[in-house]
Amino acid sequence: CLPDEAAREAVSLIDNPNTRVIDASTAHRVNPDWAYGFPEMIAGQAEKVAGSKRVSNPGCYPTGAVALIRPLVDAGIMSADHPLTVNAISGYSGAGKSLIDVYEGRSTAKPKDVYLAYGLELKHKHLPEMRVYGRLSAAPVFQPSYAAFAQGMLVNVPLHLRTLAKKASGKDLHAILAERYAGQRFVKVMPLRSSTAGVAPDALNGTNMMELFVFESRSEE
Repeated sequence: CLPDEAAREAVSLIDNPNTRVIDASTAHRVNPDWAYGFPEMIAGQAEKVAGSKRVSNPGCYPTGAVALIRPLVDAGIMSADHPLTVNAISGYSGAGKSLIDVYEGRSTAKPKDVYLAYGLELKHKHLPEMRVYGRLSAAPVFQPSYAAFAQGMLVNVPLHLRTLAKKASGKDLHAILAERYAGQRFVKVMPLRSSTAGVAPDALNGTNMMELFVFESRSEE
């Protein structure tokens, strides 16, 4: 769990072939010689992760985005060049130690943001993962943000059904996700339009779970 350059240097120093590395930095996440540590992503990925000596730990935002996007691209419902927007919000702990200290009173600085959008230059370090493992020909427009809560995350991928590669309804998209993640322990596809009260970013705190939702506009039924 090092900065990228230090992670690359540390791995280059290993000369024991039995050493297994799980790297939490972004240094190796799109390196084809490393197993991407999202075991539920596609069939066979869990076995690839288990058998690899070099595993890159997925980024937080990409895990949610790829979980939604990849099955649709694999199914041909969404083309690789589909113009995508990914919107996301996380708790302040994801922004690093200095911001945690501010929000939790260990700094002389005072929290000033209830909500803050960032990454507005559209060069977020998680974009390569979204493109490569989402099987996209170009990175999506990604708008991350954080708010004044410690932990939790929501990742949203809005779609205009009429722009997809194949005609599909929300029910069709939901069925594709449900088939991809059937039987998975930690990824659960929730019933179609299962909530009208919204989804809280901290609902799964303290668990290893990821819940996937499909909400369909009534105007497009």
